[in-house]
Amino acid sequence: MAPSFGMFSRAPRKSPAERTVTLVGKPGCHLCDDAQAVIERICAETGASWEKKDITEDAELHRKYWEQIPVILVDGAQHDFWRVDPKRLRAALGA
Repeated sequence: MAPSFGMFSRAPRKSPAERTVTLVGKPGCHLCDDAQAVIERICAETGASWEKKDITEDAELHRKYWEQIPVILVDGAQHDFWRVDPKRLRAALGA
């Protein structure tokens, strides 16, 4: 039986405009404020959307990420925590 290369093909890459960055943080967190500034800038440059979630209002996020905030997710998958590297975020967004 000949190998089927179709099962090894990659899914089409999403454009940055199809990506969503999520900042998981809490009010009064200076690292969260710093991360937000970077995320806002990179998303504005690339066309990606972003959202902010408050860890103090979500028990599951609190349980999962409390010791890592701010946590940055790209399309729901953890990308980074504590600090945002602009180059890494751009690369993750495909920009």
